[in-house]
Amino acid sequence: MTDIIQKIENTDWQHITEAMHQSGYAIIPQLLSNNQCDELISTYSKADLYRKTVVMARHRFGLGEYKYFNYPLPELIQAIRTQIYPHLAPIANSWFKALNIDTHFPLEHKTFLQECHSQVQQKATVLILKYEEGGFNTLHQDLYGDYYFPIQIVLMLSEPDEDFTGGEFVLTQHVPRAQSKAIVLKPKKGDVLIFTTNFKPEKGTKGYYRVNMKHGVSEVKTGKRYALGIIFHDAIS
Repeated sequence: MTDIIQKIENTDWQHITEAMHQSGYAIIPQLLSNNQCDELISTYSKADLYRKTVVMARHRFGLGEYKYFNYPLPELIQAIRTQIYPHLAPIANSWFKALNIDTHFPLEHKTFLQECHSQVQQKATVLILKYEEGGFNTLHQDLYGDYYFPIQIVLMLSEPDEDFTGGEFVLTQHVPRAQSKAIVLKPKKGDVLIFTTNFKPEKGTKGYYRVNMKHGVSEVKTGKRYALGIIFHDAIS
């Protein structure tokens, strides 16, 4: 666990911050080793780790399956969630300040979760996703309640163009009174993709305005695609 924590602390967070302000997303390359990715994939069959399984087609979310972890989270996931959050909270606070939203996020994840629980949001939101040939995820936002953190991360557990083809990560930007913009990303196995949960501020001639964003996954053409999603707020249900 010390190795993961050290990698997180050695990340160029100034660069990440600038990328988030500019684009609403950033990538930490190769945070996880191949073995760590494979170990996380192996947990998919361990039913006692999860509180809920969602078959996407039943809800018209896409085609695939994902499982929500239960508390306590596996040690590796807990460490990543706890250690990355303090680097993202200042970004989130600057966004809300720019948009005149009266919310200030604490700098420790433990304190933030206490605030979630006071809002009756107490269920774990970390999830592992599995897509096979033909699988995809429709554009969406992961809010889970009125109190949410505006940034989340995805850890890619499979190698694009080796374990699967297709299955690109898609972000869309919905600019007021303009056409939407699509961003297509291909994080590699072990990479961490950081992105906005639902919006980012954009500076215009009259100050900052809100750019809404959604994310999804394009169709998997061949193979299997596994990813781990870490949302920092807890859920009502």
